[in-house]
Amino acid sequence: MERTWFALGAVLAALAVAAGAFGAHGLENRLSSDDLDTYQTAARYHMYHALALLAVGYAAQRFGGGLVSAAGWLFIAGILLFSGALYVLALSGVKVLGAVAPIGGVCLLAGWGCLALAAWRA
Repeated sequence: MERTWFALGAVLAALAVAAGAFGAHGLENRLSSDDLDTYQTAARYHMYHALALLAVGYAAQRFGGGLVSAAGWLFIAGILLFSGALYVLALSGVKVLGAVAPIGGVCLLAGWGCLALAAWRA
């Protein structure tokens, strides 16, 4: 499973780079500064947690176990819910999506907690 986490992390990191570049070069004159800040926050957290999946790949090899897998799935859910909601919010202006982002944030926090607990127990 460690190769799967590394591969997912690498693919999601590449997508984060593309999203960040699109935001910086394709959206700078099309979005308000607040919406552009929201978009860049989405890209930043997207990248952080894509890199966290690389750590999950390492932890899967080193520690194994269900907590490591839970961390990986929580990071993926967090990227989709937190960053995804912010991307769509910034691009569409649909404010109700702002309510989804905290759920993604909780997933990201829980992922870090699972990863820490897995390391502690190993």
